[in-house]
Amino acid sequence: MEETFKIAASFVALSMEGSAALIIGYGALEALWGAAASLSPKGRKPGTRKAIWLRFAMWLLLALEFELGADIVRSAISPTWNEIGQLSAIAVVRTFLNYFLEKDLEKYGDVTATA
Repeated sequence: MEETFKIAASFVALSMEGSAALIIGYGALEALWGAAASLSPKGRKPGTRKAIWLRFAMWLLLALEFELGADIVRSAISPTWNEIGQLSAIAVVRTFLNYFLEKDLEKYGDVTATA
């Protein structure tokens, strides 16, 4: 039973990490598309770069949440204190990234108003 739980939890964590990678990839493509469109004369509007950055930051923030969720799931199946310590360090770094990215988003405005 315990082995089944470990396999299921590992699959859930891996799925969450894969989802985070897909979210980042989609956000990067969207940002590149927006940046390329902003090079044209029609795309050169005030605030275009800011709107692109804000959208990309939102995708990164969502992906970080998925990564943190995967870390939490992995901590449930980590058998050694060394692995738990490594996961904790990674989670702390991701939490700080998440916190400061969210602060930047709050500081620079709501993307739905600019997009």
